[in-house]
Amino acid sequence: MLIDTYGRVATDLRVSLTDRCNLRCTYCMPEEGLQWLAKPDLLTDDEIVRLIGIAVTELGVTEVRFTGGEPLLRPGLVGIVERCAALAPRPKMSLTTNGIGLKRTAVALKAAGLDRVNVSLDTLRPGVFKTLTRRDRHHDVIDGMAAARDAGLTPVKVNAVLMPGLNDDEAPDLLAWAVEHDYEMRFIEQMPLDAQHGWKRDGMITAGDILESLRTRFTLTAEGEDERGSAPAERWVVDGGPHRVGVIASVTRPFCRACDRTRLTADGQVRTCLFAREESDLRGALRSGAPDEEIARLWKLAMWGKKAGSGLDDPSFLQPDRPMSAIGG
Repeated sequence: MLIDTYGRVATDLRVSLTDRCNLRCTYCMPEEGLQWLAKPDLLTDDEIVRLIGIAVTELGVTEVRFTGGEPLLRPGLVGIVERCAALAPRPKMSLTTNGIGLKRTAVALKAAGLDRVNVSLDTLRPGVFKTLTRRDRHHDVIDGMAAARDAGLTPVKVNAVLMPGLNDDEAPDLLAWAVEHDYEMRFIEQMPLDAQHGWKRDGMITAGDILESLRTRFTLTAEGEDERGSAPAERWVVDGGPHRVGVIASVTRPFCRACDRTRLTADGQVRTCLFAREESDLRGALRSGAPDEEIARLWKLAMWGKKAGSGLDDPSFLQPDRPMSAIGG
């Protein structure tokens, strides 16, 4: 069991498969991109499957989310999913993606055992998408989401970050579009995880701003804490149901007390929190021949030291040195 000193138990594992991405979103990385991890530094497919196996069979993990960078850029992704689906007990498996490669991979991922996907889409306007991501791939994301839905990777959850002066007026349109296409909309406050450290608290679109905008067109009924559990999103029923919308307020309404996540970077480091400034190395233990029991012990030790909260509400908060593309969303 992955328990910390505050009694929280981590059962949800987020696994970054690569730090590479085929977009250059303004809230994540600079236009020229980043210096990617060298291939020898990345975990191999076998190492990823072994670590997930330890987490599931020895440490009580029940859900696995594959992230990046962009996880669809990982050549061995389908095989990794298939091997993890064969674990006993079988974990629930999902994927967070920008959607660009979903049209060609959705059917194979479903056949391999993936349960569902989260897709990032911040705007319905192709021109704004190009400005935000510095790539003209809006149609590929739309097509990829439809392919995922048709393949049964449902519910397809749509993640949107609203940025001042770009797409901050689009919340009602995005929700209406998601309802029309049977997707589940999620709005996420911009977090201080950009490589260029340009995030400013006083310039972000808050959960309050988002809800105020949505209520100009929709009647929202809060689901309540009992329904939420450890989920990062607060959810509201839209116009009486059945559709729902979520808001992930990591900055203004943090949910650290109920956090059940442990994170594994593409180069084999355990992170206890997205905003942690410390990591614990499992890759070194793997490659030095440590048995599963020792790796499990190191993982439990890392999670035991998890802090009470993200520290975002502390005036002395410092962004992690590594950006989101390196640590997984």
